Amino acid sequence: MSESTDPASPADQIAAGYAFTGAALDLGALLWDGTCLPDRQIRIPLAMLNRHGLVAGATGTGKTKTLQLIAEQLSAAGVPVFLADIKGDVSGISAPGAPDDRIRERAGEVAQEWSAAASPAEFYSLGGIGPGIPLRATVTAFGPVLLSKVLRLNQTQEQSLGLIFHYADSKGLELIDLKDLRAVVAFLVSDQGKAELKGIGGLSTVTAGVILRSLTAFEQQGAADFFGEPEFDTSEFLRTAPDGRGVVSVLELPAVQDKPQLFSTFLMWLLADLYADLPEVGDLERPRLVFFFDEAHLLFHDASKAFLESITQTVRLIRSKGVGVFFVTQTPKDVPADVLAQLGNRVQHALRAFTPDDAKALKATVKTFPRSAYDLEELLTQLGTGEAVITVLSEKGAPTPVAATRLRAPQSLMGPVDAAVLDRAVTSSPLYSRYAQAVDRESAYEKISAEQAAAEAAAERAAAAEEAGKEGGQAGGEGSGAAKAGRGAPRPEPSLAQQVVGSGLFRSLARSVGTQLGREISRSLFGTARRRR
Repeated sequence: MSESTDPASPADQIAAGYAFTGAALDLGALLWDGTCLPDRQIRIPLAMLNRHGLVAGATGTGKTKTLQLIAEQLSAAGVPVFLADIKGDVSGISAPGAPDDRIRERAGEVAQEWSAAASPAEFYSLGGIGPGIPLRATVTAFGPVLLSKVLRLNQTQEQSLGLIFHYADSKGLELIDLKDLRAVVAFLVSDQGKAELKGIGGLSTVTAGVILRSLTAFEQQGAADFFGEPEFDTSEFLRTAPDGRGVVSVLELPAVQDKPQLFSTFLMWLLADLYADLPEVGDLERPRLVFFFDEAHLLFHDASKAFLESITQTVRLIRSKGVGVFFVTQTPKDVPADVLAQLGNRVQHALRAFTPDDAKALKATVKTFPRSAYDLEELLTQLGTGEAVITVLSEKGAPTPVAATRLRAPQSLMGPVDAAVLDRAVTSSPLYSRYAQAVDRESAYEKISAEQAAAEAAAERAAAAEEAGKEGGQAGGEGSGAAKAGRGAPRPEPSLAQQVVGSGLFRSLARSVGTQLGREISRSLFGTARRRR
């Protein structure tokens, strides 16, 4: 087929589906019959970006540049953006692009008025590993469900971990970092602590051993840096620059590429924390935040049914809080069907069909799109770099026609900024002084250690008193010695558990029963604690 001026031609019918009246982001120009049609623009309504989306495609097909293109336009429209930078090449969004022949050629093909422009950006890192303002979470806030996913615990072990969190919450034992959690686990399987959970199921020594070994291995991978204080306030992602543009928050992850399970789960914690804190706002003219979830397949790999249900529910409900989530992965089949069904905006880059598995994935991808005037199975293997098959939600919430699209070029730098420039951007941020320095305050580890020391000291005093009593009895005769022994014999030493519950710490806690601080921590869909700002 070739381009036609007939209003009923397929190209015109497709283009008509993208003729929005409200604010929209420009993605590129329609491709039809191998020809780029610059007068037929493919766009996405700004108000529909909280309806979530998927950016997919094989490695090297242009997914990262698509994220950059969408992010810089969102920023220009006053919408904050969160981006996970897996490979370290998204930092260029903070610098103006460098024009060259390829950019000028692409701009001409898609009728883009290209000019170099940077977006206001903040750079973050997980726990301070690599460049960026450190993002940390307390173990309590992270919660047992997400932590179980990171530690690769089975369902029984996950339930036991939930019981441990329940105990720590109810006893005022703050789980700030991993040594706090280890201390509580060790106490609950000690001779003194076994009785603590007996009434609600107990904790087996075998399960505790698995959890402790998993924690040790986790720490040896350097994960201890991710847990602690000051805990990051995810509302920082909602900021705008003084000129009204949305701040692009870039999480630099190259230094932790070898910990994919951790960073994918940490991204889910960020999303769950936003969900817990944000008020309901319904549909807005523009979203409050658009969150790009890169390497999404890592989140769903080996996930339990309960975990997937929690993800599905979070994605479904966070839309009404004004947050849009775009999952970024290779094929739609990487995303569970219940989650995929909620992703109304699709940008599908080229797929390969080199193996039987590739061919199967290609057929599955085609089935996720509405009926189309294209032969999608053929088209998806022929798209060039920077081209994609697109369908989005119209202003009325209906899917638009499938459109093969040659995408616009980002106006910011398509590549990383210099390391020295990145470091200056990090250290000059007003957030740096707030989050850069780790804090290790008194928490479960210190409290249990103090109680154990107190118990040992009390036992030593009791033994000394008993010895002194024996010596006094020998000096004063049998009769008086017996009387003194009857009056002065030490009482049986209470167990460590009794000492902990009877300590000043818990008497103080008991006095606060009925207050917010005296209650067990309330938890959200993933068991993440709802923080008190």
